[in-house]
Amino acid sequence: MLVKDIMTTKLHTLTNQATLQDAHKMSREFGIRHIPVLDAKSGKFVGVVTQKALVSRVMKLANLYGQSELDEQEKRVPIMEVAVVDCDKRSEDQPLLEVAEYFLSHKHGCLPVVDKEDKLKGIITSSDFVKLSIKLLSQS
Repeated sequence: MLVKDIMTTKLHTLTNQATLQDAHKMSREFGIRHIPVLDAKSGKFVGVVTQKALVSRVMKLANLYGQSELDEQEKRVPIMEVAVVDCDKRSEDQPLLEVAEYFLSHKHGCLPVVDKEDKLKGIITSSDFVKLSIKLLSQS
């Protein structure tokens, strides 16, 4: 099996011109934990906002400014201050076994899937592996 066999392709993304508020709203509205960030001009993948980074920054702002000022402060934080930009990526043709082993050894919750030009093709998450496990277990 390959990454493309289980990756998520219907994604909610942000551009590098977004703010922390945009990411927080998207995370709450769609119940997602990983938000890919694309360059507004080229459409290329430039980073990912993880739930851990998002929650950490929101909590820091809430502690500094209080809950009543949180929305206003979130608007002031460029998303690229929160996004993980130096993250590992995978291709859709990579064997799934390699990616599974990577997940186990690195404790990451997601890996962006990009083509040779860094265009986002999808994302593979630990949830995708759980869904695969359920599918395989139900067949036995």
